[in-house]
Formats: sequence, structure tokens, C-alpha cells
Amino acid sequence: MTDADANGPAADELSGGDDSADPSLDGLSRREALKAAVAVGGAAGLAACVDRLDDEEPVPTGDGADGHPERQYGWNDHVRTDDAGNWQLPRHQTLLYLSLPAEGPPSEADRETVRGALDALDEAYAWSHEGLLHSAAYSPAYFDRFEADLAVPDDVSLPAPTPLADYETPEFDTQDALVHLASDRPDALLAAEEALLGEADEANGVSFPSALTDALELADRRTGFFDPGMPHEKADELSGVPEPNPVPEDAPLFMGFIAGFRGNQATEDAVAIGEGPFAEGTTKSVGNWRQRLADWYGEQDRDQRVMELFSPGHAAGDLVEGVGTNLGDDSGIDRFLDSVVEDATEYGRVGHAQKAARKNRDADGNPLLLRRHFESADGDVASLHFPSLQRSIDQFETVRRSMNGVDATEATPAVRQRVNNGILEYIFLRHRGYFLVPPRSLRALPTPDGTGS
Repeated sequence: MTDADANGPAADELSGGDDSADPSLDGLSRREALKAAVAVGGAAGLAACVDRLDDEEPVPTGDGADGHPERQYGWNDHVRTDDAGNWQLPRHQTLLYLSLPAEGPPSEADRETVRGALDALDEAYAWSHEGLLHSAAYSPAYFDRFEADLAVPDDVSLPAPTPLADYETPEFDTQDALVHLASDRPDALLAAEEALLGEADEANGVSFPSALTDALELADRRTGFFDPGMPHEKADELSGVPEPNPVPEDAPLFMGFIAGFRGNQATEDAVAIGEGPFAEGTTKSVGNWRQRLADWYGEQDRDQRVMELFSPGHAAGDLVEGVGTNLGDDSGIDRFLDSVVEDATEYGRVGHAQKAARKNRDADGNPLLLRRHFESADGDVASLHFPSLQRSIDQFETVRRSMNGVDATEATPAVRQRVNNGILEYIFLRHRGYFLVPPRSLRALPTPDGTGS
């Protein structure tokens, strides 16, 4: 959602059409009001959060860099887990895309400005889902501002984003920087954003000496959520959702099943850059996919949805109960990685997870990608934000191309480029960007060789 969208339907939802910013005017549930507040942002969203959270404990404060890991993506030990031990992302998420206003590399004054804002953020919030988790990342276009090459190992790539299938027509995100904010506390998320964007002088009792927008310009703002049950609640308000509401009430995702099983995720160690000035950093791909829920729920029954999201073997073996919590911390997809062509011929369908997972393993069978996707209702459309962390962007691109299932389409006419081919018929890429997430010590407008940051 861009700044121009900030006064759209979500804003009306908060204010009831007037300036009071009181979500109770529309009779929204507490959870619905807080989700809407994050989507709106700004002073109106923050006021709504404060109104609904006046009985909450204070947001825990931070202790500067000493309480924050060098890995900006070091989130796993600081978030909730479900009963199976799967990591649960913070409930509220905001992506801020920013660009330098002038050509050429940033100045040292720009760098000090950004450092001051991010250091204040560390002071203001504890590094946890109850405080604020965050990262600052930089695009290939940012590093192209410098004459020097990016000093990363030979096995780490950071190319410009490109289509990874013939039918992809996304808008590529080439803004200079991406700041990702995540918290269970929407008031923390919004207050931090207000301070970073220069709309407030302090956050959580900490004064900010500068704002990101003293050096950078906000190019886009996108929001989302990770909260089981919220997709069902939001579906009633979104376009393209059939009636009656088909999204399961306990589903964490619009498509009705859980994902992000711990056993199918790379570890933070696995995605870390191992040497050079950006050691302990990583690369980040962020895509945004619109979801066509009317067809997903309207064209096929539940077994067919299980086939196309997981694998035909999951449906044939009745492996998925409800939204899939019975699977525990592993989807069991590795049993079906070698049967894509066989399944295509026998069932006339193949699974999204089984196609992708074929290339998402190292030589020892360990996952390569750490996926941290979350849902969005920006613009009143069901969509998915898909941040993926990996040591090298080429690993992400290889996995994404494996999703195309070309071998399945060659095996039988029943499986076509976007029909019966996993979930490709129901998702449409709108944005994709690639970024380097430097270590915390280099997060303020880094140079390609890590000096001067």
C-alpha cells in the first residue's frame, strides 16, 4: 500500500467516516481494529491502537546494540512457537521501502542520520515479538550507486530481480532500502514507524536524534499479519472471496492450511554469509502474491487442494487433518520429492510443496531457504508477502523455477503451465525485490566493501 492508499477503506474502517479514529464506531472486534490500525498507519492508526490497548502492559524497552544480535534476521529465538515448536512470526508486520533522493552514493552525513534512527530503535524496544523485531536491507540498485563491487564470497549472488517464469509480469522493487518491522504489539509497530518516518520525535520513551526520512524518501509502505483465525475474519471484507466464507476459522493463511514447518525450514546458521565484511548477513527476496481465492475454493474440493498445496500423496494417504496442525513440525514432503512426474501421470495434478522442495535441499538434505511469509489485506485484496532468507539469491531463484513444474507438464497434458500445477493457477506475482541484509554493525547505508559504515 502506498501513501496514497492511506485514506482508503481501511481508514474509513477505523474512523467510521469522521475524524475520531475510534474503531468502536464500526463495532469492530479488538483484533480486527488492531489489524486495521496497522494497515492505516500514521497518527490515526496509532491513536486507534492506544485506545484499544490501554489495559496492556507497557511495551518492553531495549538496551541498545548489546541486547540485539549481530544478525538482523536473528528472530527465531525471540518469537513464540506453537505446540509443535514451529516458529510463529509476530502478528503485525510492516515493510517500508525507501530510496535516496539524489544520484550517486550516500554521504557520511546520510549514514550518520540513518545510524542515529536505527540505534534509537534498539534503545526503544526489546528484541522480541513483545517488543520489536526489525531489519534494514539494501538492494542491488543501491550498491550500483558505488564504483566498487560488492564484497561478498563467490558463492553469494545479489542480482537485479527478474521474471522466473514466462507468465510473471511483476513490478520489480528497486528501491534502495527495505526496513522490515514486526511485533505482536501494533502500538509498538506504529510508534516505531512514526519515529522512523519523522512524524514523531520519540518512541516508547526514547528520543530519536534523526529519522530515516531525513536521508531517505518513503517510496512504498506495505503491511500484513500472521495470526491464525485472522484470514477467516478478514475474508468477509475482501474482494474475490466466495460466500459463504470458505477460509477455515483456525487457518493462519488464506489458502486454509498451515505452512512454515520448522523441519522444512533452513536454520539461521544455514542462511548466514560465512566470510568477508558482510559475514553474519544474508540475502532476502521479498515477493507479493495476489491470491485468487474464489477459484481456489470454488473449483476444487478439499482433497484436491491438499494435492495441489502439498502433494497427491498427502491426499491419498489422508495425511492432513483440518488445517494441518497434526503434521507437527514437518510436513512430510520429503517422502514425495521424487514422485512429481509419477504423480502428474497418475493423478493429473502435482503439489506446490513437492515441486519446490526438490531444489530446496543441500547435499545432506537440509533446507536452503528460511521462509517468513505472512498474509496481507492491503487494498482489500487477499495477498501474501513472501520474504525468503538464503545465503545467496541464486538459491531462491532455483527453488522458484522448480515451482514451474516443467517436467510435470511434459509428462501429461493434464498438467499445464498454470493448471493442475501446484498453486500457480491461484497466485499472481505483483512485486519482487532482492536485498542484502548486512550484519547489524553495517546496517546504516553500507559501502560495498563494508568500510565507512
